[in-house]
This record gives sequence, structure tokens and C-alpha cells, in this order.
Amino acid sequence: MINNEEFLDEIGDNHFSSNAKNPLREDAFALTDEEKIEKIKKDVENILQTLGMDLTDDSIKGTPNRVAKMFVKEIFGGLNPAKQPKASTFDNNYKYGEMLVEKNITVYSTCEHHLLPIIGRAHVAYISSGRVIGLSKMNRIVEYYAKRPQVQERLTMQIVQELQKALGTEDVACVIDAKHLCVNSRGIKDIESSTVTSEFGGKFKEPQTKREFLDYIKLDTQF
Repeated sequence: MINNEEFLDEIGDNHFSSNAKNPLREDAFALTDEEKIEKIKKDVENILQTLGMDLTDDSIKGTPNRVAKMFVKEIFGGLNPAKQPKASTFDNNYKYGEMLVEKNITVYSTCEHHLLPIIGRAHVAYISSGRVIGLSKMNRIVEYYAKRPQVQERLTMQIVQELQKALGTEDVACVIDAKHLCVNSRGIKDIESSTVTSEFGGKFKEPQTKREFLDYIKLDTQF
């Protein structure tokens, strides 16, 4: 009989997700960014003091404030819907009807189980049904959903769903190949392994279209 703490540890160590959406409370944005920074700063101070660190040392005395600002303004900034990029689309006036692929988009995210980095590349593609989106917007969508405590499977799905909504088509695909430092630097400590996730919508579910996309990104993994 496994107790609840052991069960929760097993979920985290095996990188399972309990929610297809980022689990946010209803009052997630009741505090301002500045109020959140002040609260997190005190929490980080407590962690460091508990670990035995001397917070009067010049090298570390600013760490609680730096970490708090980093959490709120940077690596978890994608939790705030006010920071969601505007996914401007345009008429496909030049009638381009083939696959458009944006590959090797840098992914910097954070594993929600151990709060350690996820670092890799996203490859995103769509086939226009009448609308097109600026290339930089695809990068910004990846960045927005990556900047939160994440699970790679969820991140992959969120990128596809956001582009499907913006473009008005199901014909969107995303593959992410990333290293998880919670695997590489702790636990099993396998520094070579990476995790590949995929989400295929519409025409990308068809074997020929899927294979064409995987050939573009030079990925041999079979899905």
C-alpha cells in the first residue's frame, strides 16, 4: 500500500502529468508581480537559511531578490495571460499551399516536478487553409508556453492548440526534442538522454504528410 507522499514522489520521478492544462488556482493573479516578488524573496531567504547559507555574505545576499524576480518576470512569466503574444495572422494572398516549417526553435522551460531546466528545440509546422502567421510569432508562442512550470507533453499540445486556434486550421504539428536536467543532473544522472514528444493535427496525422515533416526536421523517430 503506497502512501500519498510516495505516490506523489512517483508521479514526479516518472514525469507524469495530472492535468492537461497548467494547474492554476482561481486567485493566481490576485497579487501584483511586485507583491509576488516580495513573498517569494522571503521564501528563498528561508530556504537558503535552512540550508545553512550566510545571507550576510556579499555574494549571496542579493540571491533571494534575484531568484524572486527571475521566477515572476522571466522563467515563469508565461503563466500570466497578460503576457500572451498576439498571434496576428494574415490572408494567404500568395496562395502558398504547401507545408511551412519553423524548425530548431529554442526551448527553455522548467520541469514542474523538480523546478529544474528543460532545454531543447521545437519544430513547428502548419498548412495554410487561408491564413498565415508571422514566423516570429511561432517562436513567441513556443516561448510563452515554455515559460512556466511544465511537462513536455503538455507544452507540445499547447503550442499546437494555440496555432490551430490562431490559423483556423487543424493542420498543425509540433515535435520537441529536449533534455531534462532532472534526469541529466539528478536521479539516474543520464547526461546523454533526451525526450522527444509530438502532436500532429489534421493532415499531419496522414503518414505521407507526417513523414514529409519529419524529413524536413531530419528526425528519424517513428511516431
